[in-house]
Amino acid sequence: MATQPVRARSRRMPIIPVLLFLFLCLAGVTAAFGVALIPRLAETVYGPAASTLHPGQRILISARLLLAREAMTRPGPAAGEPLPFTIELGESPASIAYRLEQAGLIADAGLFQQYLVYSGIDRRVQAGSYMLEPGLPPVEIAHQLQDATPGEVKFYVLPGWRLEEIAAALPTSGLELDPEAFLRLAKNVPEVWKPAGWPDISSLEGYILPGEYIFSRESEVEDLLKAFMARFDEVVTTEMRAAFQANGLTLTQAVTLASIVEKEGVREEERPQIASVFYNRLRSGMKLDSDPTVQYAVGYNQEQGTWWTNPLSGEHLNLDSPYNTYRYPGLPPGPIASPSLASLNAVAHPAETTYYYFRADCDGSGWHQFAETYDQHLQYGCD
Repeated sequence: MATQPVRARSRRMPIIPVLLFLFLCLAGVTAAFGVALIPRLAETVYGPAASTLHPGQRILISARLLLAREAMTRPGPAAGEPLPFTIELGESPASIAYRLEQAGLIADAGLFQQYLVYSGIDRRVQAGSYMLEPGLPPVEIAHQLQDATPGEVKFYVLPGWRLEEIAAALPTSGLELDPEAFLRLAKNVPEVWKPAGWPDISSLEGYILPGEYIFSRESEVEDLLKAFMARFDEVVTTEMRAAFQANGLTLTQAVTLASIVEKEGVREEERPQIASVFYNRLRSGMKLDSDPTVQYAVGYNQEQGTWWTNPLSGEHLNLDSPYNTYRYPGLPPGPIASPSLASLNAVAHPAETTYYYFRADCDGSGWHQFAETYDQHLQYGCD
C-alpha cells in the first residue's frame, strides 16, 4: 500500500502574544520618549535647568513642577502692601521657603524649594532685606531673592572669627565687596581712617567686634572698616580700658588675651576663670600653652576646610611662630580672632583664683576642669 507523503505543519506564532509584545515595545518607546520630553517641556515653562542637576534629578523635579504649573506661575489670590522679608546670612533655602510659606507669600514651601533647586537659585540667594508683594507668582518671588532691594544690608560678625572668615562672609552678604580687597585693607588700615586715640596697630585682627552691623548696599571697604573701628571705640569704654591698665595690660595686650579667652571658652560663665589662669601664668613667667594660638599660626587647613585645625599634631605644637605659645612665653604679637564683649569683660575683670591649668570636661559639655597643679590637671584627663 503506497504511503502518502507527510506534509510538514507550518508553525504559526500565536497572534495574541505577538501583539502583546509589539504593544509593550511601543509602550516602552513611548514612555522613554515621554520621559525624555519632560525636561524639555519644563524648560519651556520654567527656563533652563541648573547644570548641576543630574539627569534623574532633573526629570523628577521637572515632572513635579509641570504638575504644579498653575500654582507656580499664576498670581495668587492674596493682595496688599509689600511685606518686609529678611534673609539672614547663611540661611538655608529650606528655611527661607518655610518662612515664606509662614508669611503667606507662597502656598507650598516644598514645591518652592524644588524650583530653587531646578533653577539653581538655591545657590544664588542673597542675604538682605526684601519687600515682597503678596500674590506674586512663586517663580517671580524666587527670582527676586537673587537681589535684595536697595537700601540697608545686615552684616554679622560671629565671635571668634578671624579676618579671613569675616572676608569669606562678604560674597553672600549683599555687599558687593571683594574679599581680597577687604583683607588687604583690614590688615593694613591707613592712618587717616583711624579714630582719634586709636591703638598704634595696622591690622584690625581682633578689633572687629562680633555682632550685627547695618551698611548701605553701596558701601565701600573704607565704610566697613571705619564702622568697625567706631563700634570698637563705643563698646570698649574708658572704664574697661582703665581696668585693662590696672591689670597691667595695654589695650593691644588686653584684646589679644581676650581673643585667646574667646577661642578657649565655650561657656560664657567660665571665661573670667579662664582669664585668671592666663593672668596667673603670665605673672609667674609660665608659657600660655594655648592651642588656639597655634591654630592661628598654622592657618587654613585644606583637608578639614577650616582655619582652626583640630586636633593639633606634635609637629604643629613645634611650629616656629611668635604666635605659638607652646614655644614662646608671654602673649603673642597680636589678637588671633574677634573677641566677644563677654571675653573682653573677663579680661577686664578676671576671677581671683589660684588656678594655672584647665582642660575640657570629658562629657563634651563645653565646661572645663580647673587645677592648681599639673598633677591635679593630669587627673582630669579622658580615658
